[in-house]
Amino acid sequence: MNQAEYDKAVYALAKQFLLQQSNYGVTSELLERYLNPKPRPQSIAGIYQRILESAQNANMKANVVGGAIGGVENLGPTLCNFDPKAVLAKYQSWESILDDLEKTLLRGGTIRRTSRSIWPHYCQAILSSARFMSQFETADDFYSWVSFFDNDSRARPALPMLLANEIKGLGFALASDFLKELGFVNFAKPDVHLQDIFIGLNLCPADASDYEVSKAVVRLAKNAKVSPYAADKIFWLIGSGFYYDDKQLGDKGKIGSKKAEFIKEAKAKLKSFE
Repeated sequence: MNQAEYDKAVYALAKQFLLQQSNYGVTSELLERYLNPKPRPQSIAGIYQRILESAQNANMKANVVGGAIGGVENLGPTLCNFDPKAVLAKYQSWESILDDLEKTLLRGGTIRRTSRSIWPHYCQAILSSARFMSQFETADDFYSWVSFFDNDSRARPALPMLLANEIKGLGFALASDFLKELGFVNFAKPDVHLQDIFIGLNLCPADASDYEVSKAVVRLAKNAKVSPYAADKIFWLIGSGFYYDDKQLGDKGKIGSKKAEFIKEAKAKLKSFE
């Protein structure tokens, strides 16, 4: 099989598949808006907030964390307007952060504090990411550091691994998500949607790790002559069915996952590569 041609064909089918969802209101113009990142934050506080947004983007965390407080932005008053150094001066432990949140944003609810519970994990991410971001004086300082890795394709995969070790609960996939959403388009988040599609279409091994799925996305993007960010977003939209910037579609932007349908349709159209 010619891998380059196969990758190119899969991407073309994926984009075509999304454009077939016109009955939901998906148009070419709407789709293109999702294929490029939003402007980067120009402050350390903005970057710190982005880390915390990525840190809740796993499994049930977004519903439990963001859903409970009406969005990560509402942590601002508790977290000193997202000033990492001020957060470190105010809190010496994740428990003290959770104590304050229970008094303010989480009043009336019963918050579990077991080792496997979501809020303790998230508060550890709040504290460890504040510690990490306090090393940087300005947004440009941070972006220059990221660019040091991003400008070398051999070093690039090491960056999400480093972040995953520095920030508790982030992990390789969420660290990649954080970087790509900052506009570093050479990164892709190997989440469950991309894993299912890439494994389902034999774009990576069935037992592929997050790192291997991420490498497969980067390879496909190169062969399709698009950014890894764009490739990630195309497959994520198929898998999640969530057009977060277009709440007029479906149920507040949610049209439902089309993952199984796409895999079945793509397999039939890709038989010539077997």
